[in-house]
Amino acid sequence: MKSLIFLLLSAFYLNANPIINGAGASFPAHAYMSWLKSYEKTSGIKINYQSIGSGGGIKQIKAKTIDFGASDEPLKSNELAKNNLLQFPTLSGAIVLVYNIEGIEDNQLKLSNETISDIFLGKITQWNDPRIIKDNPNLKLPSSKIEVIHRSDGSGTTYNFTLFLSKISKKWAQEIGFGKAISWPIGIGAKGNEGLSYLIKQTKNSLGYVELSYKQYMNLNAAQIQNTQKNWVKADLKSIENASKNAIWDKNKDFYTELINQKGRDTYPIVSATFILVPKEGKNTPNVIRFFNFAFLNGDEEAIKMGFIPLPQKVKNIIKDYWKSNGISIQN
Repeated sequence: MKSLIFLLLSAFYLNANPIINGAGASFPAHAYMSWLKSYEKTSGIKINYQSIGSGGGIKQIKAKTIDFGASDEPLKSNELAKNNLLQFPTLSGAIVLVYNIEGIEDNQLKLSNETISDIFLGKITQWNDPRIIKDNPNLKLPSSKIEVIHRSDGSGTTYNFTLFLSKISKKWAQEIGFGKAISWPIGIGAKGNEGLSYLIKQTKNSLGYVELSYKQYMNLNAAQIQNTQKNWVKADLKSIENASKNAIWDKNKDFYTELINQKGRDTYPIVSATFILVPKEGKNTPNVIRFFNFAFLNGDEEAIKMGFIPLPQKVKNIIKDYWKSNGISIQN
């Protein structure tokens, strides 16, 4: 009798406090980890999130092995419909070019569009190349090989960074293209924003690309780069927000949008929104939605501290209408 009561109580509490499993993009992982800790304290609901890259998140949510997937590459409506998924944005953030060069501090190095594309094409291989010196006449650049580091996993960060390269370089667009996983002409692979950040930290004379919060968390140095008006800009809340303001959030297109190379004098060019994918009829989908509704109500300040730009309230309202129109309750 005691065993039966125990089983019934266990089933009741498991149902009352479901465990939610999510996986995908490493880009927003710092914000999501902070949000889920706050939500668990408030609600008692346990949320597991694995930072495995956007490709992994998309694959697992399509297979319905998780309750929500996270991706920095938005899916188009036809692909969502094919897999019976919903999609909505959560945050915007920047991808920065981080380096490890002795004696050169944060934001001191400048890398032009042509220089960036030629480094990742393997055409500029030394830090003291005349083209780098031209934009950095006051820096003491080493006569050392540039150790290029890129993502080895299917990554939304890679998707957006290579989309940027395709926009600034015809040669890159024609020969390499863009995507979550590409055939890199040069460099060493690392898994996740986490792995790439650690490898940059450990490798002298290295260069790679990571989401801004990892740069801040790991105390890495990032380069100034050029925007569409050829102005030198660094990634900060203002320059990221300038790009985010140009986003068009259409719920009829499941919020599909791209923020790379937005116009504006002080706009940072490598900005990405990040998205959540949930099954339309998933058992835990209402619980997932309640979590992100909580995050929209309570998580902006923490996200800003990490270098993310929260969604404007009007966009959050559009997302809530999208949830409701798909029959999902947002009552907390």
